[in-house]
Amino acid sequence: MISGARRFFSPIALAAGVVFVVAALLANTIPARAADFPALTGRVVDQADIIPAATRQALQSTLADLESKSGIQLVVATVKSLQGEDIESYANELFRTWKLGEKDKNNGVLLLVAPNERRVRIEVGYGLEPTLTDALSKLIIVNAVAPRFKSGDFGGGITNGVADIITVLTTDSSEWQKRPSLRVDREQASDPIGWLLILGAIVIVGLIGVSPSFRWLFFNLLLNILFSSGGSRSGFSGDGFSDGGGFSGGGGSSGGGGASGSW
Repeated sequence: MISGARRFFSPIALAAGVVFVVAALLANTIPARAADFPALTGRVVDQADIIPAATRQALQSTLADLESKSGIQLVVATVKSLQGEDIESYANELFRTWKLGEKDKNNGVLLLVAPNERRVRIEVGYGLEPTLTDALSKLIIVNAVAPRFKSGDFGGGITNGVADIITVLTTDSSEWQKRPSLRVDREQASDPIGWLLILGAIVIVGLIGVSPSFRWLFFNLLLNILFSSGGSRSGFSGDGFSDGGGFSGGGGSSGGGGASGSW
């Protein structure tokens, strides 16, 4: 009886031990990783020192004006290194660490430039994803940012990118779609992967339709996926835009919306 109990509890104890070790490693790793990020000292954080002083000052004024009028918190950041991470992961972690945008609206945007890796990303908060879509973010990078970066004009590329982001976020779509640099083809904007997933879901429902238990399991899984991808996915939060008069994030979050590019 005792040996049987040992055989039963031993795997459970082993699994619990593994979970404990992994949790301990994550607990030690995450704070250390977050400490490597530059501090959020303003709306323009130029750690890589690639933005001319006059351009930096103009950007600060433009971004402050945007925030005061709309509540949208757009921050520009340049970093010396992505520290071995891909820019998508780094930008999302940085966004969440800085908690950009208002907590209840998740209306933050991060324009991140890593000149040494020749990578750029627009990271978009949950609340702005329907407006500043992945497709539009990609167009802005390809048409407004990357061409200037290729010629070494980082200040010009960042200024163009910020201008187009603000145009999309604050102007009616009928107006900005007149601009060739921001026009999205309807065919180009469609998502073939999404249609394939929908078709696959229909096929699966048809295949498992004979079994009510499998049908129930499938629909539960689908509902979980749909609701977990909504605007309430925020896992990080903050308490306000300022702390003692300084500049800080407002508690917003991002789930990876946006686009990346290179030059």
